[in-house]
Amino acid sequence: MGLQSKTKNLGLAELIAIALGGMVGGGIFTILGISVAIIGNVTPIAIIVGGIIASLAAYSYVKLGVYYKDEGATYAFYKKTYPKTPFLASVIGWYVIFGYISTLALYAYTFSSYAISSTDFSDNMWIRKAIALGIIGLFTTINLWSVNGMGKIEDIMVYTKLVLLTIISVVLMQNGDTSFAKFMETMTVDAERSSIMNILIVSSVTFVAFEGFQLVINAVNEMKDPDKNIPRAIYSAIVLAVLIYVVISMGALFAIPAEKIIENKEYALASGAGEVLGKLGSTIVIAGALLATSSAISGTVFGASRQLAAIADDGYFPDILTKRTNQIPKNATLFMAAFAGVLILIGGLELILEFGSVTFLLVSLLMAIANYKIKDKTKSSAVITVLAIAGLSLGSILILYYELKNKWEQMAAIVVLYLLLTAGAWFYSKRHQKKIQHKNAEN
Repeated sequence: MGLQSKTKNLGLAELIAIALGGMVGGGIFTILGISVAIIGNVTPIAIIVGGIIASLAAYSYVKLGVYYKDEGATYAFYKKTYPKTPFLASVIGWYVIFGYISTLALYAYTFSSYAISSTDFSDNMWIRKAIALGIIGLFTTINLWSVNGMGKIEDIMVYTKLVLLTIISVVLMQNGDTSFAKFMETMTVDAERSSIMNILIVSSVTFVAFEGFQLVINAVNEMKDPDKNIPRAIYSAIVLAVLIYVVISMGALFAIPAEKIIENKEYALASGAGEVLGKLGSTIVIAGALLATSSAISGTVFGASRQLAAIADDGYFPDILTKRTNQIPKNATLFMAAFAGVLILIGGLELILEFGSVTFLLVSLLMAIANYKIKDKTKSSAVITVLAIAGLSLGSILILYYELKNKWEQMAAIVVLYLLLTAGAWFYSKRHQKKIQHKNAEN
């Protein structure tokens, strides 16, 4: 995404492209089926609620981003807000990096689901996983080969995919069998059947669709007027993402029967567009999905590998990950690709999606708590920050509740993953402290 061009004057349009490029990746293609299965035509409402929670989460990122102006973003903010507690910095570093790894796995899984959606082996899980691994391999190679990654191509990809997705949605709405009155009628029935709890659960489970706005802060050294442009870019991108997601979800619900969206949840839009608009329709949807996921994979590999190398520089990950060749953190890039591959092999779509959403909610919650601690310095509203803490806490609890009720094995897997990450963070924070004590003793 635009983050990769080394000019020192990224303007508002490029910064919005960075955030949207990260957000509108696998998210909307992946959340549709899962959301419709739980709340049907109320899905657009859940997306709007998710956008409100994302805006509350963004509030603390914006305030901390403007105050610290550090491209290390999430991890750097925590390290600076809690300088005397290395374990907290280490934990946030591990959570953030593995959150990015899970989104990488999600985008690759979505890419492969759409890539094979019109073939005879569209439901073959192992072919889907093999293609997902291949696409991660491809973008890892591109990022290892060029310091600018995909550079300018990516800005073009971001805006092209937004135009394509909007066209698809409008065409679906016009060609679908459902009239607006019928859609609203079904929505009313679904709303009466769905509890507020279910709507909030869907907003939480699908929260990962808004993950990516933080990437704006990684470009702080290359942007014009960060004090104005960080908040403008992040809030504008969230509003645009909500609008795009609502339009896409309505397009799908107008044209595609709900049971079809649920049945083909990995590639719901393509199968539905094929039936309504024929071969050309499904080809355009597949192209849109592949564009969306490709730009998100490339941008995530680029930004997150540099963040991983920076955290390793501080001693919270293995030293080998600090190695850079021509400014490219090669080992960090390979590490991320390898772990995303492991997630794809061991987990299905829902495990990857929910692990990503929980991680993003949890990290955003920790950001809100950090912002509250220094709210006078960041000139933050105590009311909004407390609201964010409450909303993000509720979201995290609801995902775990949903998992416990429906798939306790998946919840157990997510808990085990967190225990492993926390153990890794604890080990490296202790090692880091010992190194500092050793240096101090020598001096």
